[in-house]
Amino acid sequence: MKTQQTRIAAYGIIQKDHHLLLCRLSKQVPQWQGYWTLPGGGIDFGEHPEAAMIREVKEETGLTVTVNGIVGVDSRLSTATAEDFHAIRLIYAANYISGELEFEKNGTTDQCAWFSLSELESLNLVDLTKAAIKLLDTDLFD
Repeated sequence: MKTQQTRIAAYGIIQKDHHLLLCRLSKQVPQWQGYWTLPGGGIDFGEHPEAAMIREVKEETGLTVTVNGIVGVDSRLSTATAEDFHAIRLIYAANYISGELEFEKNGTTDQCAWFSLSELESLNLVDLTKAAIKLLDTDLFD
């Protein structure tokens, strides 16, 4: 019988000056290395999801953000491998407060950058990022 795992994570949609903040996945995620995702990640046991998103954004980007509300939940089930994997991803709108971009060292991401809506079209995006873009009010990029 296959093993089953559920992972719950929290991510932030962070916009500044009509740009969206994304992080590039590192070699620690070989099947998605070089793809761009929202900043965020796994929720620690007992941690509030909003606090997890704020912590993960700080770890991956060096930026301080606040939560502006939940905008969606993305649920993906993968049964194609030896393990059934269920990813539940909470997507929050977040406000940039302070800080300069600082890349995570030895983590699951290795770079972060701000992208305009037109620039997003040329990037390799994970499905989470594509789902989040659909949630965005594209008028914010005009």
